[in-house]
Amino acid sequence: MRKKRAEKRHHHPDPRFGDVLVSRFISKMMLDGKKSIAQGIVYHALDVVAERTKQEPIEVFRRALSNVSPAMEVRSRRIGGATYQVPTEVREERRMSLAMRWIKQYASDRRDKSMALRLAAELIAAANGEGNAVKKRDDIHRMSDANKAFAHFKW
Repeated sequence: MRKKRAEKRHHHPDPRFGDVLVSRFISKMMLDGKKSIAQGIVYHALDVVAERTKQEPIEVFRRALSNVSPAMEVRSRRIGGATYQVPTEVREERRMSLAMRWIKQYASDRRDKSMALRLAAELIAAANGEGNAVKKRDDIHRMSDANKAFAHFKW
């Protein structure tokens, strides 16, 4: 390595729920450094989730993240002129990061009036094991199963 490894950033719990995962998700939702707008979107989405599901919004949020987070993924590995898709396990930190990224991405692709409503709909769908983010996770798992033959190329 040429430079020293960047140290991990520790997030503070969010002000409303006191949860570090919600704080990380707010940071993930943020555009152009506008954190208060991202906070408003996430909190409004969680209010809509609570209203629609009649459940604790944090529990629905956590269930959605655990349903979307992938256990395995494929990584490209070049060996002797050929590139193989090698299945590898996903670290917990990356698992949550990918889950948050996919939920945000597929929420913004939905057709709804505001981003908060789109996000709420995607969170509810993900918590129920449905939606595009869960489909993405299933595709990733399917790809890693298909390439199990190359698992011995792990580094």
